[in-house]
This record gives sequence, structure tokens and C-alpha cells, in this order.
Amino acid sequence: MTRRHRRFVPILADGYRLATAEILYRMPDHPVLLQSFVWQDYDLPPEFPALTKFLVFWQKNLDGKLYSVRVTSASLIGPGRYGAVAHSFSLH
Repeated sequence: MTRRHRRFVPILADGYRLATAEILYRMPDHPVLLQSFVWQDYDLPPEFPALTKFLVFWQKNLDGKLYSVRVTSASLIGPGRYGAVAHSFSLH
């Protein structure tokens, strides 16, 4: 087992999942405009302590006021998925 793989074994055993959050926030200079930020890390659902810590940091230290946060998570190991292609297009 390589060094990199040994690092992820505890993560797999403890129930971590790859969490992705799309954060919409208001731009400080133009509050009517929304900006998007994508955050991704290994975290523990359903509490998501790493994401919660990041959002607390954001609210305390950054000027952009949070508008919405959309969170998804995926297991690190699972069966592969595939889909049949209905149409194929080629350019040139």
C-alpha cells in the first residue's frame, strides 16, 4: 500500500465523504450582484463540521454576505455508474 493510500484509509473507515458546497454571496461593493464560490473537502455528513467551520470563518472575516449554500456529498468508494449515449455530435 502506498503512502498516499495509507493516508485515506482512516478517512474511509470514519465515514468521511467528499462534500461540495456552492456558496452564493453578495459582492461587498455591489450588494445586488451575486458571486459564486465552490468549496470542496472531505467531511462528515450530516453535520459537515469542516464546512460549518469554514462558513463561520467566512461570516467573521470576509465582507461578502452569504446568500445561499447548496451542499452535496458523495461516498468515496462505490459502484461505477455509466449511461448509454443516445446521440453523438462531432465538430470539424
